Amino acid sequence: MARNRTPEGSADEPGRRTPPAARTPSAGRTPPVARTPRGSYAVGDERRQRILDTAVDHFGRWGFHAASLARIAKDVGITQGGLLHHFPSKEDLLLHVLERADAGDREGFVAHEFESAAEMFSMLVRLAERDTARVGQARLFNVLVAEAGDPGHPAHAYVAHRYAELVEVMAGVLRQAAHAGELRPDTDAGAVAVAQEVAAVLDGLRIQWVLDPRGFDLAGRFRAYVERVLRALSVDR
Repeated sequence: MARNRTPEGSADEPGRRTPPAARTPSAGRTPPVARTPRGSYAVGDERRQRILDTAVDHFGRWGFHAASLARIAKDVGITQGGLLHHFPSKEDLLLHVLERADAGDREGFVAHEFESAAEMFSMLVRLAERDTARVGQARLFNVLVAEAGDPGHPAHAYVAHRYAELVEVMAGVLRQAAHAGELRPDTDAGAVAVAQEVAAVLDGLRIQWVLDPRGFDLAGRFRAYVERVLRALSVDR
């Protein structure tokens, strides 16, 4: 009498056994799910984000030199060695913090194809409005921009490039608006100076806002300023 089951497999054909891996799972049984490393990646990504968020706060409060990797790691809930596993140095952590905090707004502004000076100033006002929801980030830039005046500071090159890029974009839009007849023709010659002034005013207003976030209207003050600039440069004034 032929047996229907054997420990190694089925015996449906005489002398042949079906390997265990080829068997159909029993009804009601779920086949094992292959493991993937995604869980560990997700944990690592989440930890990196917590490190960056905490570093924004620490660098914003104490600046680069006074901030401590040990304190950042403690607030994240990991060891300093665990932090260095993700960011091999304090300088590397700072640059990642700056890129994360600044990249979205700056890249969106730099890459945008502006049709007019009015459109460019409107976007700058929107960026100021976004700042009002990110006091920690604004504090970070206030502190680091001041520190980065030292050529030896690890953020010096990043901040210098950031300003040069923003001024170049703004000046280009102003020149284009002058050639298109939106702004006075002499705006072309003074475009860089106007762009530098706009960047400086926005930074100065941001400093005052961080000192009094509830009582100082950052976006409103900056909007009023750029409206005055547009009126002064407009051919219709």
